[in-house]
Amino acid sequence: MGNLRSIENAFKKVGADCVISNMEKDLAGSDALILPGVGAFRDSINNLEPLCDFLYDYIEEGKPLLGVCLGMQLLFSESTEDGLYEGLNIIKGRVVKLPSSVKIPHTGWNTLLLDNESNSLFEGVPNNSYVYFVHSYYPIPENPTVTIAWTDYGVRFSSIINDKNVYATQFHPEKSGKVGIKILENFVKICRE
Repeated sequence: MGNLRSIENAFKKVGADCVISNMEKDLAGSDALILPGVGAFRDSINNLEPLCDFLYDYIEEGKPLLGVCLGMQLLFSESTEDGLYEGLNIIKGRVVKLPSSVKIPHTGWNTLLLDNESNSLFEGVPNNSYVYFVHSYYPIPENPTVTIAWTDYGVRFSSIINDKNVYATQFHPEKSGKVGIKILENFVKICRE
């Protein structure tokens, strides 16, 4: 839901061929999947229902997947956004609301605190780089080692995760200038390897 064209344009900028689709037949032969998202968790997870088995099989085959913003949150076990809803459960953990002590939504530029600078996604990305966020909820992974970058905004939260072939960003790389484009370029490079 949401930011499909801006994601597509950003990936085209880094030399990737893109297809926007919610049809398994269109996605099956792809080298990687991008799960973007803007909107409500419940509506998005309902929209994904017909593709769930395909997504699980795709990841099990070892093919790369990148979740972006809400797409990151959908990968988790459950979300507390406007109720309690089951997620894809690809990453064990829960999505919760940012603390009331900060302005919600978290909108604007904030820093990435790299936890694993040797990760291929960070090639050419300096620690404390600024990226662009728009979100009110954030995921808490059960296994903290899947977090490869953090951001502080009233609480320290996972801003990038990586578990085997699954990557995800809580921020919008397509709106994050040169740093965001570099991260997408690195993801494409990982896919081609």
